[in-house]
Amino acid sequence: MIKYMFLLSLLGLFACGNSFTNLSVDEFESSTGNMALIDVRTAEEYADGHLRNASNVDWYADDFLSQIQSAYPSQTPLAIYCRSGRRSADAAKKLAKAGYTVYNLLGGYLAWTEAGKPTTTYEVETFFTDSGKPVSITLIKHGSLAIYFNGEYIQVDPVGGYGKPTDYAAEFPKAKVILVTHEHGDHFDKDAIAALTEEGSTTLITNARCAEMLGYGTVMANGDKGTILADVAIDAVPAYNYTEGHTQFHPKGRDNGFVLTIDGLRIYIAGDTEDIPEMAQLHDIDIAFLPVNQPYTMTVDQCVNAARVIGPKVLIPYHFSATDLSALPAQLPGITVLLRQMQ
Repeated sequence: MIKYMFLLSLLGLFACGNSFTNLSVDEFESSTGNMALIDVRTAEEYADGHLRNASNVDWYADDFLSQIQSAYPSQTPLAIYCRSGRRSADAAKKLAKAGYTVYNLLGGYLAWTEAGKPTTTYEVETFFTDSGKPVSITLIKHGSLAIYFNGEYIQVDPVGGYGKPTDYAAEFPKAKVILVTHEHGDHFDKDAIAALTEEGSTTLITNARCAEMLGYGTVMANGDKGTILADVAIDAVPAYNYTEGHTQFHPKGRDNGFVLTIDGLRIYIAGDTEDIPEMAQLHDIDIAFLPVNQPYTMTVDQCVNAARVIGPKVLIPYHFSATDLSALPAQLPGITVLLRQMQ
């Protein structure tokens, strides 16, 4: 223990001399809620398990610094870690020299897990609001997302099963807001909702049918607007099928998509829908989640058409089951298409 504490002291002195700050596990956990969290290990290490809300940028990549500079605003504080703290200390030194405010986890992922702190295996993408605040989106599966902003979680269509079993009570803290687009079992799960709900604190927003099935909930219909958290506005938008023979799956007027505006960052979560005419009314979308699995939602061609109409900066296809999406990026020049494990 004495040798370990001496080593930490040396590391702290080294950090001070290079303009980044080392934090213990508890300090890191309590101080980094509004920072951009970066795992600088390899993609393979990251996939085996990482901290909640952490995106991955490999320190060993030749373009590590340029990746950071292209994706992370210079005014946003960075919280970084690796396996044991050695790689992240080197990365912190380089990032601090480039002008970032950097906080490094002493002991890295090993110290974090030894302390019994929570981890996850879900991929995370981090985006930034107009004022440089990070918004981390955990890509859980299919139609299920977790959005983390300003220390609070917004859960979207949380479902426990559906191909990738998720124990929400163990894997996520209580949500501040839960959004449910419609009643189908791959979007609506009473047990998952209950596991994420803290009585008197969690707000559930859904359509009239799901609120009726649950016996509670704040109902939003197509066209309704509101505010769900400080700096977070919500619009309920149409989501439906129009193709002959498919309209029974998602009839017009029943289900919702949602547009979240988080301190200027606009996220469109389409729910289950085809490329409906109302998409032309969407504007300034930064990130769009579009479903791609006919007969229930869109074909690849419909997704391409929807993306061209909406014009998001980033498209993340989701809810796609076995649909082959490999042709999407080439068909959408000018839009960043992120193909992730969202079957």
